[in-house]
Amino acid sequence: MKAIINGKIVLPSSIVEGMALVYDEKIEGIRPQDEIGDCEEVIDAKGQYVMPGLVDMHIHGYLGEDASDGSADGIRKMAEGIAKNGVTSWLPTTMTVSYDTLREAFKAISTVMEESKKDDFNGAEIMGVNAEGPFINPAKKGAQAGEHIRPCDPDFINEYADLIRVFTVAPEMKGNLAAIRRIHKEHPEILISMGHTSATYEQAQKGVRAGVRHVTHLFNAQTPLMHRDPGVVGCALTESRLSTELIADTFHVNKALFKLVADVKKDKLVLITDCTRAGGMPDGEYTLGGQPIFVKGIECRLADGTIAGSVLKLNEAVRNMHNNYRRLPLHKAVKMASLNPARAIGIDDRKGSLEEGKDADIFLADENMNVSRTILRGRTIYQA
Repeated sequence: MKAIINGKIVLPSSIVEGMALVYDEKIEGIRPQDEIGDCEEVIDAKGQYVMPGLVDMHIHGYLGEDASDGSADGIRKMAEGIAKNGVTSWLPTTMTVSYDTLREAFKAISTVMEESKKDDFNGAEIMGVNAEGPFINPAKKGAQAGEHIRPCDPDFINEYADLIRVFTVAPEMKGNLAAIRRIHKEHPEILISMGHTSATYEQAQKGVRAGVRHVTHLFNAQTPLMHRDPGVVGCALTESRLSTELIADTFHVNKALFKLVADVKKDKLVLITDCTRAGGMPDGEYTLGGQPIFVKGIECRLADGTIAGSVLKLNEAVRNMHNNYRRLPLHKAVKMASLNPARAIGIDDRKGSLEEGKDADIFLADENMNVSRTILRGRTIYQA
């Protein structure tokens, strides 16, 4: 048994001080510090926050690597890199690329996914794949490669149903509603997300009735909120069945909207990074989905100026949400990047919070979200 003392323990609804978090591979509970008994390891948090490991359900790349590359070594490098940001669970996210490229990417991700469940793996655990495309609308492709866009394909999803946790689809495209209905019926465990879409509000509602339960990066690459045509954004904000992603880097979405979205979506709001291979790297030229992107500060763009992913880290997203929504308790900001995404992708029975019986996925950080230690299933995988 192990314990963390002298920390501020972040729970889903509060922050607890003066207590110890006791764990082994699973969370054993929260006890008075003088009642932890004999422990094989006692970590002194020295006043830092003790938080549930973060869950990044939408991340394309990091440290020069990309999930669509089909490189197992690249996936391993990403897993180790994001662990330094407090991430303990993630979904490598592919782009709109050819089926052959997707198959190679899925093969590499599946290989590392099995490795990540073992006790000698020093990176964040892979929980499956997020396939952002290729079933999207060319008119809202953003940084996606238009030549690889195709109608939604239930047979392809069925082929990888044991791996795909989330996929993005434009419900207004011909044949896609029928495909959504079939996939939702055959694989209700797969989260169907609406994104890169020109759907009207009514078409978005039809998507929800067919089985859509999530929205890919709210506001970006979708129809905006207008007072007579609420669009996809209006559907996302008003439909209680939809969980909703937000890239809280203060560039993709103006920080003035953080409070509005958080107040409306509550536990259905999920912070994501949408990070590219440029994440953790210096400014310069990189690629995304085979296209060149140019990075300067927090901005990633194609040559024509189109926004192309981010370089955001998930701990930074938590900090940005907390700092730019005044009076938002930290535990609520943390929940947006831990329990909320865990619930969205159906792993909240074992991930996403420091509740008894769940995996001991933990990270320690100061008030600015600078991470000092990350723990996966009770084992330290990163220490500053």
